[in-house]
Amino acid sequence: MRKFFIFFKKNKKKIFQAGLFLITIIIVTFFFPREGKFRYEYQKGKPWMHEDLYANYDFPIYKSESRLNAERDSILGDFNPYFRYDSSVVETRINEFLKVFDQKWTNYLARYNNADERSGTNKFHILELNKDRYLSFSTEVLEHLYSRGIVEVSDILERVRNEGRFIVILKGNIAEQTEYTDVFTLKGAYEYIVSELNAFKGMEEEGNNPEDIVFFDELNLSNFVRPNLFYDEETSTKVKESLVNEISVTLGMVQANQLIISKGEVVSNSKFRILESLRQEHESQLGSASNYYLKILGSSLLVIASILMLYLFLLHFRSEILDSNTRTLFILLLVILFVFISSIVHKTGAVSFYFIPFVFVPIIILTFYDARLALFIHLVIILVVGFFVPNPFEFVFLNVIAGIVAIFSLTNTYQRGQFFLSALLVFLSYGLVYAGIGIIQETNIRNLEWINYAWFAGNSALILLTLPSIYIFEKLFGFLSDATLLELSDTNQPLLRKLGTKAPGTFQHSMQVANLAEAAARVIGGNALLLRTGALYHDIGKMYRHEYFTENQADSFNPHERMELSESAEIIINHVEKGVELARKNNLPKQVIDFIRTHHGTTKAHYFYRSYIRKYPHNVTEEEKFTYPGPKPSTKETAILMMADSVEAASRSLKAYTEDSINDLVEDIIRQQIEDEQFTEAPITFNDIKLIKETFKKQLINIHHLRIVYPKEEIKN
Repeated sequence: MRKFFIFFKKNKKKIFQAGLFLITIIIVTFFFPREGKFRYEYQKGKPWMHEDLYANYDFPIYKSESRLNAERDSILGDFNPYFRYDSSVVETRINEFLKVFDQKWTNYLARYNNADERSGTNKFHILELNKDRYLSFSTEVLEHLYSRGIVEVSDILERVRNEGRFIVILKGNIAEQTEYTDVFTLKGAYEYIVSELNAFKGMEEEGNNPEDIVFFDELNLSNFVRPNLFYDEETSTKVKESLVNEISVTLGMVQANQLIISKGEVVSNSKFRILESLRQEHESQLGSASNYYLKILGSSLLVIASILMLYLFLLHFRSEILDSNTRTLFILLLVILFVFISSIVHKTGAVSFYFIPFVFVPIIILTFYDARLALFIHLVIILVVGFFVPNPFEFVFLNVIAGIVAIFSLTNTYQRGQFFLSALLVFLSYGLVYAGIGIIQETNIRNLEWINYAWFAGNSALILLTLPSIYIFEKLFGFLSDATLLELSDTNQPLLRKLGTKAPGTFQHSMQVANLAEAAARVIGGNALLLRTGALYHDIGKMYRHEYFTENQADSFNPHERMELSESAEIIINHVEKGVELARKNNLPKQVIDFIRTHHGTTKAHYFYRSYIRKYPHNVTEEEKFTYPGPKPSTKETAILMMADSVEAASRSLKAYTEDSINDLVEDIIRQQIEDEQFTEAPITFNDIKLIKETFKKQLINIHHLRIVYPKEEIKN
């Protein structure tokens, strides 16, 4: 047991990492589809590349989804909506009308009776004779409206406003089919009342009987109009479902032992439909419970192979990721996330697989790492998800091209406009490649499934979610994006402004180091933006007791002249620790703090150490007092900064700036650092160092404006 604990303690990191990969394999296998896969690959319009294919059993020929959708649309397009007739409305409104009519008529007659008594006329008797006629007219108008029906909402009618279209009216248990023009909307009912009243009033005026005009204005028949036809959504839905369910999903049958297709025969539309039907039938039979464990075994082997390839790639080409459990977890979570999303889409069928923004992964990886890793992880995810989709070759080809386009189009990830351009280019790549595949398969561009372009558009729009996602991943996993680096490298940042104010010499030194280091990083393929940011902050610790550093001293005053050499060295060395403290206090990212911590590595404060040895030649044991605590640089970028910092600082002490003096200075300083074994932990080669030295020399020559010395012109006598 003790040996086990010792082994576990020694290999704790590797065991945890192995656990991450094992859990990933289990989760991905769990989401992997359980359906069987058809063994043959084929494409419409291409020759059948396999042996002659015969049917092993009887199976139906299924209609294509597009044909079924067309038939459904045709049936639903001709569907007659159902309305329920409410007889209670008629009875209620007519009774209300009769009561109001009597009341209005009584008031109307009383008004005329009083007028007749004052004027001595006898119109009251004439009006009394018109009551039955007015009542009969009004009742007929209302009964006509209600008998034809007044529909509740007019937008339902708008859907069927085509010639010869009908609606179905339910009166109790009786259904009557009626043309949509035979029923009224509320607006139509009001217009009908106005039309009938105008006609009636015209007849009355011709008979010199205009009194009714005033009465009907007071009566206002429109007040008694209410809908009595209500859209019956429940019945309409049931009838629609019944009609759709009656659609046959098959076109015929293929008999056992019947030749389906011969080798070399072109896969035509009809042959493609038969092959698709055979695939569907074959996969449904493979879905039986008896094959369940075998399918899990097969799925596990495929997932293990895919995840193993990912592990081997990281092991051989990106071992620094495997050195960090956080980085490893981040990549595996991306794989699991998109397999999970694909599984949901596969099971529900709610959206197309073309809607899933798989290029999200390479964009995110590219933001924090590089294009090579981004493309490889994208390929692993696409190959795994390829087992979910019905046309894997088409799916894989489309998404590989889209992923490559996304990677190439994002030349930088700190300009937001670049993401919009990338989204547009991804959409165009999807569209063009899909059109090419479709034309080959269909031989007619009109037969393309144009709905897929809507899915491509949605896919491309979702790419823009990478912008907020980058910020979230930065905070969750401690990553650093180019956008954040660009923000931090702005010299208007409060910490850099404070450095420029309090220690202007150090600020200028940091700017020059940043320029040198950035140029070198571009030559050897390092992260130039990260290096520039780290260079700007590497000496912020010098704000603490800034006057003790040469570049900040003025008037030839040097406080070190009054101090012990070991005390001076302590102040100089301590700027690293103070810089780290200040960086943490100001929430600088860990990656930037690493530049502060490692820019002197484990070198010595050489000036004070050599002076101490000359003064005390027998006290060699005091060496550690003059040595920086480290650690040594562990990346290309931190190694470049160490070189650039030392070279730039030393170049200020040159008495004469010539090509030879600059060349000797750069060579001596970097040779000394190599002899001190400062780059043993950094992945930097001798060729890289050679290129860095050449870059430093060119930069320093340009900085100090060296000119070619032209020979003097001889004076002729």
